[in-house]
Amino acid sequence: MSKDIAIHSWPSSYYLNTEKRWESGILSLTRTMVRFISNQSKESLASFQLSRIMEIKMETSSFIFSTLTILEEGNVKHWFGSLKPNRLVVYNVLEHFWRERLLSSNTDTRGAESQPSKGRQLINLMAGAQRRLEDTGRVLSHQGEQFDNMMQGLEKMDSDLDVADRLLSELESPSWWPFGKLPEAKAEDAARAASTAAAAANRGPVRNRVISSIPAVVSKGADSDLKPGCLLVLVSSVEVRDTNCTLLHRFERSEVDEIRVHSPYEVSIKQRFIGRPDICFRLLSAKMPEAMAVLEMQYKKKVEFSPEYNVFKATPVTSPTDPQQGSELPGEVPAGGGLSQLQVHVQHQSVSQEEAQELKQMLQQLKSLVLEAETELERQDEVLDVLTNSADRTTMQIGKHTSRIKRLL
Repeated sequence: MSKDIAIHSWPSSYYLNTEKRWESGILSLTRTMVRFISNQSKESLASFQLSRIMEIKMETSSFIFSTLTILEEGNVKHWFGSLKPNRLVVYNVLEHFWRERLLSSNTDTRGAESQPSKGRQLINLMAGAQRRLEDTGRVLSHQGEQFDNMMQGLEKMDSDLDVADRLLSELESPSWWPFGKLPEAKAEDAARAASTAAAAANRGPVRNRVISSIPAVVSKGADSDLKPGCLLVLVSSVEVRDTNCTLLHRFERSEVDEIRVHSPYEVSIKQRFIGRPDICFRLLSAKMPEAMAVLEMQYKKKVEFSPEYNVFKATPVTSPTDPQQGSELPGEVPAGGGLSQLQVHVQHQSVSQEEAQELKQMLQQLKSLVLEAETELERQDEVLDVLTNSADRTTMQIGKHTSRIKRLL
């Protein structure tokens, strides 16, 4: 079944209360369910929806045995032990997906109902705006390349003028002259260095703006140390932080060598090195699809999809308001109305769940494009200031050199 694809699974044991014994098997988390399958019988010994979970705790059994317990509606308690890689990792992942489901179960339903009609028209409008922004971005990029070429030309002129300055100084101050370089020449060098430092100091206010921020369970390297944290996608970097917002690592945009997508909910970000270990962070989040909409825009050539991702891609993503889950049907449908009233309610939805999700991702992409355009515009403003100052300085230097040459003649 498409909804039974495991997002994550762990070797563990399950306590059979009726038989008073532990059974070894695999505990797995899917998009909507938690399930335990026996290694011996290959049967499902426990299976319940995330929406039915009342509590997840780390406890100790009567035999001083570290366990993870899940309390299901109806006061049904499930005991899991011998969890690998360890109990804390399993708890962090299950608790994250359960909490995110609780937070989104009600808001997603109301959000879909409050959307204006004709969702497909909205998507088309968004697509048109995105195309215009992409065209604008290409024009800005071309303009930026022209500015960069102008900067290179001015830098070449500065280099040539420096050579001319040294040659003129040698002509003005013969080898037997005891005082070295003229004081005004040293002052010009100091002013040039100060101007360059000031221009560099004023750069980058937009570079640190956050485009997308999601809660996640993170680990450095393997998945044996998954801990709660968050992923921040900025204009110029990607940051991994812990629950206290302490920075664990910042990947500058040029440092990201690979973003490997293991599933719609799990990615790893890698920076490669020669002669020392690579830096790799693995992130698991129920909201990862939101961040991926931005990551795919910013790191197109560096995003790779693993073979296991294809299994998820071939199946529809289950929304938190899955119609198969009776406990999460919209509250506005009368309980005694029957199937016909439910169908009327679905038909009157102005925007479907799929359209709402697509619009949300398009908005994230538009936000990314706008911030990138703003960053490029600010960079070009700075380049224009530098070009103006450099042109003025070059004009003054040429005038001074001309006067010095005339004096020598």
